[in-house]
Amino acid sequence: MDFNHKPVLLDEVIRGLQVKPDGVYVDGTLGGAGHASEVCKYLGESGRLIGIDQDEDAIAASRERLKPYGGKVTIVRSNYADMGQVLKEMGIICVDGIILDLGVSSFQLDTAERGFSYRYDAPLDMRMDNRQELTAATVVNEYSESELYHLIRNYGEDKFAKNIAKNIVIERQKEAIQTTGRLAHIIDYSIPARMKKQGGHPAKRTFQAIRIEVNRELEVLENNIKNMIDLLKPGGRFCVITFHSLEDRIVKRAFKEAQDPCICPPDFPVCVCGRESRGRLAVRKPILPSPGEMEENPRAKSAKLRIFEHI
Repeated sequence: MDFNHKPVLLDEVIRGLQVKPDGVYVDGTLGGAGHASEVCKYLGESGRLIGIDQDEDAIAASRERLKPYGGKVTIVRSNYADMGQVLKEMGIICVDGIILDLGVSSFQLDTAERGFSYRYDAPLDMRMDNRQELTAATVVNEYSESELYHLIRNYGEDKFAKNIAKNIVIERQKEAIQTTGRLAHIIDYSIPARMKKQGGHPAKRTFQAIRIEVNRELEVLENNIKNMIDLLKPGGRFCVITFHSLEDRIVKRAFKEAQDPCICPPDFPVCVCGRESRGRLAVRKPILPSPGEMEENPRAKSAKLRIFEHI
């Protein structure tokens, strides 16, 4: 199967980055290299693109797609959390632009055996990096009812989290829950019939929550977004695409704090906390996909692009 992840908000990201021919750019979520290959088109002989991804299928696909750009491109299998270390090992101190396209890719969703989707019956996996031990099956079968409840409520924002967690525990006592199909069935009968007509597939939110937990997605983002801002050169741009409110909240808050870090009481005549702004919001509100893009690519519907410019 081809890694044919269609890049969301592609033109908007390229405009937002303001790519310089001799610039150095990092795609921290390389995927199928949709955004990265477009950046490469604007690079001159001395320009560079560093692609980082933890998914071995993404690495293989992006190597193929970026082959025409030769020595301009370096691909590293890692997590964007290690971006600073990756760049340091290459002798790079700061860069002209960073891209993060968060969430799960079309390829991951559409590859049944990866266990990301409720649309196929497959082993419960959901690991973006298959070198790690924690899988969705571990979460579903070993987390306590209380842990499952908080996970589904907080990461999935599902109002029926309590019922879903209770039924998962009841069912796994009969036999371990090993497949996406069985988990989706449990979730389905945990939600009242009248509520299933709203908000898509009943398992969508719980699968999202488990995937976020397995890959520590929000934790990694929250712990590293400020460090990535500091990797930018003056005038460097940071483009982040999010797909749900929890991610977007983290990005929005981090960008706002980087722009306005002062913690002095509002009635102080001058700032005494000494915290200096690290840049500005390049766009005040998030950029959303056009109606045309949403029609062409339904998975773009919940996407939001925020852009920060370092000073």
